Amino acid sequence: MNWAALLQHVLVMVHLRQMVCGTSRFYIAEEQEAGVRVGTLRRDFPPPFKLLNLNYLWVDKSTGDLYTAEHKMDRETLCPEETMAGECIIPHNAIVGPSGDLVQFHVVVEDVNDNAPRFENLEIRLSLLEDIEVGSSVPLDDGATDRDSGANGELQYDLQDPDGVFCLAVEMGAVVSLVVQSALDRELQDTYRMSLVATDGGSEPLSATATLIIDVMDVNDNCPRFVSDSPQSVTVQGDAARGTLVTQVRATDPDLGPNAAIIYSLSPKVSERAKNLLSLDGLTGHVRLTLNLQADSAEELVLHVLASSPHCPPADTQVTVSVLRSTRHTPEIKIGFIAEHENQTILLPENLPPTVLALLEVRGNSGLGDSCLIIKGEVPFTLSPQNGKYLLSTSRPLDHEMKGEYLISVGFSGAKTGGHTVDTGPGLEIRVLVLDVNDNIPQFLRPHYHLEVEENKPPTGSLLTVRATDADSGPNGRVTYRLGKYTAAIFRMGSQTGQLSVTVPLDREQQDVHTISVLARDNGSPPLESLTTVSIRVHDQNDNAPAFVTPHFIFFIPENLPPLAHVGRIGVTDADAGKNGDVEVCIVNTTAPFVMDNAQGMLRCTTNVDRETVDRYELHLLATDHGHPFPLTSVAKVTIFLEDVNDNQPRVILPDSNLSCLTVSPATAAGTMVTKIYATDEDSGLNSEITYTVAAQEPAPHSSPFRLDSRSGNITLTQRLLGTDLGMHHLFIVVSDGGKPAPLHTTVWVNLLVNETLEPCHLDSLPRSLPYRLAQTPSEASVCDAKYAHLMLLAGLGTMLASICLLCVTAVLYLKQKRGLRGNGRGKEDENSIPLSHTKRHYDE
Repeated sequence: MNWAALLQHVLVMVHLRQMVCGTSRFYIAEEQEAGVRVGTLRRDFPPPFKLLNLNYLWVDKSTGDLYTAEHKMDRETLCPEETMAGECIIPHNAIVGPSGDLVQFHVVVEDVNDNAPRFENLEIRLSLLEDIEVGSSVPLDDGATDRDSGANGELQYDLQDPDGVFCLAVEMGAVVSLVVQSALDRELQDTYRMSLVATDGGSEPLSATATLIIDVMDVNDNCPRFVSDSPQSVTVQGDAARGTLVTQVRATDPDLGPNAAIIYSLSPKVSERAKNLLSLDGLTGHVRLTLNLQADSAEELVLHVLASSPHCPPADTQVTVSVLRSTRHTPEIKIGFIAEHENQTILLPENLPPTVLALLEVRGNSGLGDSCLIIKGEVPFTLSPQNGKYLLSTSRPLDHEMKGEYLISVGFSGAKTGGHTVDTGPGLEIRVLVLDVNDNIPQFLRPHYHLEVEENKPPTGSLLTVRATDADSGPNGRVTYRLGKYTAAIFRMGSQTGQLSVTVPLDREQQDVHTISVLARDNGSPPLESLTTVSIRVHDQNDNAPAFVTPHFIFFIPENLPPLAHVGRIGVTDADAGKNGDVEVCIVNTTAPFVMDNAQGMLRCTTNVDRETVDRYELHLLATDHGHPFPLTSVAKVTIFLEDVNDNQPRVILPDSNLSCLTVSPATAAGTMVTKIYATDEDSGLNSEITYTVAAQEPAPHSSPFRLDSRSGNITLTQRLLGTDLGMHHLFIVVSDGGKPAPLHTTVWVNLLVNETLEPCHLDSLPRSLPYRLAQTPSEASVCDAKYAHLMLLAGLGTMLASICLLCVTAVLYLKQKRGLRGNGRGKEDENSIPLSHTKRHYDE
């Protein structure tokens, strides 16, 4: 057993472990200024030092200290895929040591809090019903994002709500929801404005603010109430005319729109006498006389009025109507008309300022004492005394739409007969017609119409009918309809009927919601118009098959792709909606190691793939929707090319052994190719481009007559061999491929014996040292196991100790033998010597 050779192998392995396992790491925070010291290479390698990449760092070639360059490191730019998790590692290569060893070290760029959170929308608006339950939560979809990683990118939210009505809750660690803490009431407050603040977890935290607006929507949670809870009492003259306004009841509902609609009606408990004499307007609450009164005696009528709205019990109030006795004997009142009149009726246009209508004169008032004319009831007219006569005037502008006709009852008040004051009752009735003026625009029954239609429905009949009313009368209140200027040509509107129709079937995929403007116009002079909108939502049918974005997908993936990693995104769309547009993609007729992830729309690899085994895969995809009554499908093709990864080391074919030896004649001419190194690599492209480098040689490099071609591997004689060149020449060759980011290496010894005798030579052992350091490769990772390295070191020390002991025993035996042969050995010494030129085997210690 050759103990020296064994010890040599162990020491070489330990030395290799120290060279390949010690990849250095340096940590530096991003965005550092130039000149900041990162660390030193001298801790692991000897000087001088030279960096191959000077973009971000530079090195002091004598001390090995690393400093930041002018170009700052931005972690989010250098490592966009690791911004939220994982280390951002930037590999650097350097040439170190007197022999120019190539080493690699890693710079880990650590994150700093240099990015503030950011809201996509600075104003977030939510709508909540006012009857939402306390404790309910609503997810906030418009969250903030932060490009930093770790704690710098972890966001916390704060809601600045001064009223304390809402708060925030974090569900499942990431979903932020708005929680209702107090009951909402639209009638008290219909809008809430708050600030939503997102703060990151940095040591000096950064924040962003968005405005959160909560709109409270109305529900029918209020019922009608009469303005006054106490019963009303009114008085009517016994000779009042038909149509006289007796009183008006009024109820209110705090809700909005249809929720606040109120209908007035009489209770079934009202007497038949009251029903025959009085009428109630269900919309306005006006109570009027239905007959001309001629009451010979006073009477009292009680009305029970109900105010109703949907889903509410009716509110009620009581109105007591006192009918006074009619006064039959009145003086004669003469009237002189000043305003326009016809058939004893005053014709007065609406909206005029206070105007004089007539001059009244009392005749035959003897016996009435200090009586004066008065107007009975509350009407917008006044009487002004003028030299014993009275001017009848309007007290305010009149509105035809509120009331188109007035009966003015003029009577005497304060008349004295026989020392007693007598109310003589009405003495004259004057009829006033308020003429209409076009001062009201048409009013639609609804401010907005909603309609839902199935797509592809044949255009038969009308979609809906809109209706507008005009409070004016005659031509001023006659309404016609038309569509807005920018309405699509497929819609038609009946000008007189208000019926909306369509000329062609609607297609949801072209437009799912149509918003149409409808105008109502009266025939006044000038005409007036109003506007309403009609929203038509088109319901989907399954009339579109799924569509791939391309009929042929092509992807390139590295061969070392981990299982379940993304291969590429499969783009497929379906113009339909809901279940009709819900598409599922599957792989058909293949055993390839791929699966479709429909949740993310990604094609994934299920197992490890090897380009050296299969360099491409062909797949066929089937997309199926979930439409009704039957699903629709489409197909696409996928081609996946495997890109080469530098996962194969070069393999040396020639020489076939590190112990191979070639004899070279001293007479070989300069420039002759002595031998050749031939290696192959199963990878492709740059990963298979092989270069050859002499890493070390014995004797010293400056005295070697052999030169290696880095591309071809040819070893040629560079100069004429001299006597000093006789003997063994060892070339330690590093065979490297062109892989990125780090090449893989293989080493081989080329042994050349310069000797005049061209007999074959052979080596029993390699040179004692390996003066070259190799960067760690993936295939050498197992050598870096700490436990295994310690075992190798202990084994080497044990072997060294055994070799020392064996050497001592050998020396003792040798000395003993030498003493016994000293006398006989001198005469034979000359005849046993062998010339150097005849030596057939050389040993390298």
